[in-house]
Amino acid sequence: MGGVLSIDYGDKKCGFASADALRIACEPLGVLRHEGDAETLLAHIERLLAERNVTTLVVGLPLHMDGRPGRRVEVVQTFVARLRARFPNLEVHEWDERLTTKEAESRLREAGRRGKGIKAERDAWSALVLLEDWLASH
Repeated sequence: MGGVLSIDYGDKKCGFASADALRIACEPLGVLRHEGDAETLLAHIERLLAERNVTTLVVGLPLHMDGRPGRRVEVVQTFVARLRARFPNLEVHEWDERLTTKEAESRLREAGRRGKGIKAERDAWSALVLLEDWLASH
């Protein structure tokens, strides 16, 4: 068992969070604004992986509240396919990201963030909520 890196994927920016190899400690890792440049995004992920003992990637899958695939599911699945091709030794999982943004915003407000502070950290904290949800189910 190794660490986990979660990704809240967006067309222009992505949020990241990680869990240690024991899958106990979780932390948000910030947001990368990649403006749709896949190579910039993949290179950033490589750097994050080089800094950690990661064996698993978890990517948020945008589903509607009733569980149907959202309009962006195909885009995310294409990104997941690129991850699997680029990092063949890692497990890559898609995971339901419903309500992660709302939960992230709530946590940030509880931590005293407001306005732009919430917006700046929201994607990383969404990745953190996604990661915690995935870990709780495993």
